[in-house]
Amino acid sequence: MPRVLVFSGLLLVLLLLIPPAVIARIRSAPSPNQPVRLFQDMAFQSKFKTQAVNPLFADGRAMRPPVMGAVAKGHLNADAHLDAGVEGGAWAATLPPSLLAHTPAEALMARGRERYDIYCSVCHGYAGGGDGTVNQRAMELLTNVNGPVNGTTWVQAKNLVHDETVTVQPIGQLFNTITHGIRNMAGYESQISVEDRWAIAIYVKALQRSQNATLADVPPEMRPRLD
Repeated sequence: MPRVLVFSGLLLVLLLLIPPAVIARIRSAPSPNQPVRLFQDMAFQSKFKTQAVNPLFADGRAMRPPVMGAVAKGHLNADAHLDAGVEGGAWAATLPPSLLAHTPAEALMARGRERYDIYCSVCHGYAGGGDGTVNQRAMELLTNVNGPVNGTTWVQAKNLVHDETVTVQPIGQLFNTITHGIRNMAGYESQISVEDRWAIAIYVKALQRSQNATLADVPPEMRPRLD
């Protein structure tokens, strides 16, 4: 192959490598200059910066406080029964009517069992006896007197079906505990929706009822025949 073609090919390859090298350099190194914008859009709009002065308002501030009485969308919480578990100034003893209006109690119970198994059973156990796997492991570490000091601290998880301090609580109080937590238990308001917290609460009440059920609680068609 003639040398002219070889040198020409090498020169062309070097020239083609220049744009990627320049782009890589620009992208990797900060620059005090404004970026090149083919489409201006709103990059150079007229606006007030944070903490800037704005003569339009009497106090001269550009940053405006929220309008008094304004509530973010979805955060009105006007239904105290649904959002706080309170009815007539006391803990609600029933499910919120607004919840039952679009979710049958049977579906709510099934959903509550599913959510309970995910979020609650690890400490309180699948049957609510306070014997979840996390609780068992923590208690083992606390009672391991012959093992190394691990600094573990733990409070025994409540027995939801036998502890009288829990079984006497109305469903609204259980909902409030799930929402905000109690003692060493954290609240689940940020993780579980309002509807699912009510579903868990009704499922816990069902677990409690199952420990003190009588034959009268069993539907007639499901009772064993004695004849």
